[in-house]
Amino acid sequence: MLKQVEIFTDGSCLGNPGPGGYGAILRYRQHERTFSAGYRLTTNNRMELMAAIVALEALKEHCEIVLSTDSQYVRQGITQWIHNWKKRGWKTAEKKPVKNVDLWQRLDAALSQHQIKWEWVKGHAGHPENERCDELARAAAMNPTQEDIGYQPEG
Repeated sequence: MLKQVEIFTDGSCLGNPGPGGYGAILRYRQHERTFSAGYRLTTNNRMELMAAIVALEALKEHCEIVLSTDSQYVRQGITQWIHNWKKRGWKTAEKKPVKNVDLWQRLDAALSQHQIKWEWVKGHAGHPENERCDELARAAAMNPTQEDIGYQPEG
């Protein structure tokens, strides 16, 4: 029987682009682990993706996961858009490169060994774990220590 794990995630960016951070909570039974990091220059969407990636990459075996995010970008991207992006060689319907492709590919790889259900939660609506992830993400964004080497400014 697969372990049943809950993951809660959030990303934050002061500016967008600007300093950003992510926060994630991984819960298995009564055990809980938190993750956060801040980046000097990034975007909100990249931090939303990183929160999910880091939590998923921390799992060491096949799991049944419910992942809660307040990001429609992440939820729709991974449940709907990614299938066609992959078919088109990581291009959009307009034949343009997919934004944040480095992180989408990493998220796709992190999911491959798990059964996952994606849940959307409304941000800033009093959801306790989402609020905690938001606090972790904002605190990390205010004290960034890392470079987001995959971030590519538009233009």
